[in-house]
Amino acid sequence: MSQDNSPLPSDMVDITFPLIGRSLPLDYPQVLRDRLLQELPWLASAARAGVHPVKLVHGSGTQSLLSGRSRLSLRVPRSSLDQAGQLSGRSLQVGGQVVRLGSFQVRELLAHATLYAHAVAARNADEADFVQWVAGELSALGLRSPWICGRQSSCQLDGQPLTTFSLMVHQLAANDSLRLQAQGLGQHRLLGCGIFIPHKNTAAVGD
Repeated sequence: MSQDNSPLPSDMVDITFPLIGRSLPLDYPQVLRDRLLQELPWLASAARAGVHPVKLVHGSGTQSLLSGRSRLSLRVPRSSLDQAGQLSGRSLQVGGQVVRLGSFQVRELLAHATLYAHAVAARNADEADFVQWVAGELSALGLRSPWICGRQSSCQLDGQPLTTFSLMVHQLAANDSLRLQAQGLGQHRLLGCGIFIPHKNTAAVGD
């Protein structure tokens, strides 16, 4: 009898809502986090929960424009799906802009060999320190896959810049891929940091 070696479904899932509105603040992560915590206060104690970076179109001044493909995506425990789904149909004021959330879709985490995080929070602006820290964190997770540190960026947190770097991890076994997606890396998940998504290759590491 053949044995099925496919990995079990993760206890974390992504729930995605269309974002209907005009724009969000250019530096939106903290104001979006704070607004979501008003709606879903349990997010504060859900250690692995996160808010995916929102895809925006560069606007002018302090605003970035929403497009027809802009989505609010949350990574949440499977057990919290019903609570998170209550956001559907709600209007949220985020930094002076009102956005409405459409009907949600649930997306399972998929075991891809290459994963990409748009931003991973660093302890400081020193890339060498970040590289050393990532090596230790991945080792603690039992991961030996190669990885690439990418572009440095920042967002505002309590009026101070929070340095981030993009990160690509590749040649992952299926179970390791799901574990890294479910666990994430580093702090500030609700600001969009440390959340990994599948990617076809290593080309995006500098994006």
